[in-house]
Amino acid sequence: MTTIDETIAWAAFEARDRNHDGRFVVAVRTTGIYCKPSCPARHPKRANVEFHTDADSARAAGFRACLRCKPDAIGRDRLAVAEALALLAGDGAPIGLDALAARVGYAPHHFHRLFKRATGVTPAAYARGLRSTRAADALSKESNVTDAIYEAGYSAPSRFYANGARRLGMAPSAWANGGAGETIRWTIVDTSLGAMFVAATARGLCRVSFDEDETALRTRFPAAEIVPGDAALAELAARVVAAVESPDRDHDLPLDVRGTAFQEAVWQALRTIPQGETRTYSELAAIAGNPNAVRAAGTACGRNPVSIVIPCHRAQRTDGTLGGYAYGLDRKRALLAREAQSAARPE
Repeated sequence: MTTIDETIAWAAFEARDRNHDGRFVVAVRTTGIYCKPSCPARHPKRANVEFHTDADSARAAGFRACLRCKPDAIGRDRLAVAEALALLAGDGAPIGLDALAARVGYAPHHFHRLFKRATGVTPAAYARGLRSTRAADALSKESNVTDAIYEAGYSAPSRFYANGARRLGMAPSAWANGGAGETIRWTIVDTSLGAMFVAATARGLCRVSFDEDETALRTRFPAAEIVPGDAALAELAARVVAAVESPDRDHDLPLDVRGTAFQEAVWQALRTIPQGETRTYSELAAIAGNPNAVRAAGTACGRNPVSIVIPCHRAQRTDGTLGGYAYGLDRKRALLAREAQSAARPE
């Protein structure tokens, strides 16, 4: 049974912390209503407040939903997005926006906005990403490129080359053969958090890490040409360093990464977390389409190939503790503290 730390819950309610929306609801005895933690209404006295794990519990205790913050909509919206992600990830025929919205009980335009707000991409873009990921998986197993393209769900090879090949970065045949014919450049740059390893293909970053060298690339792409960086990579690496040192700036960095469909969904969810905020592994799992895959969401964070750029340091355990970080908890704490300070500065 889930328990609530009332000291943490009250502090989150006082701060109107949206990070805690969906984790519990706040019931006010004097008004008989329950709210989400970020409710903008005037706060009651602490003595008049009790906390419930969810809306069902609050309703069972005789409370009704706040009409201002609409706490019931949070759970419904998250369930709808999670259901849509599962539908898109299914093996059936592609689902259009109208049909997808109807399946989860929303109007198409409203659900389009809801889905993009929750995941950072539109339903159509998410579906394209799934097909590309399946193509990558199939290409790593199939010797026949055309068979792999059909297995991934494309109606014809032309559709893959129009949409998927650009996203995958390297050519399909190169992907299937450990990066054969591709060149990956690497460099090591200094940051205030230590030496950072940066590597990229011609399309974008494929590795950003601390305390590593090119050995990691040779394991994943044994047939690729792996060489020291050039001036173009030096410029790209400088932008990565800027993302470390100035998290309040907008850093639009090109990527050439891939994982399983679920991993990529988690990585996309990480990129939607605002600076200065965090999300739990359970929240990331729900956004990625499998609310029960909390452990897998943590694993996806651990396998993030481009730290900082995909901010896996903004993930934490469901109980609110930091969890792990591949490059050390001291770095994770430093990154979060730096982002919190930047987010708190006035515009």
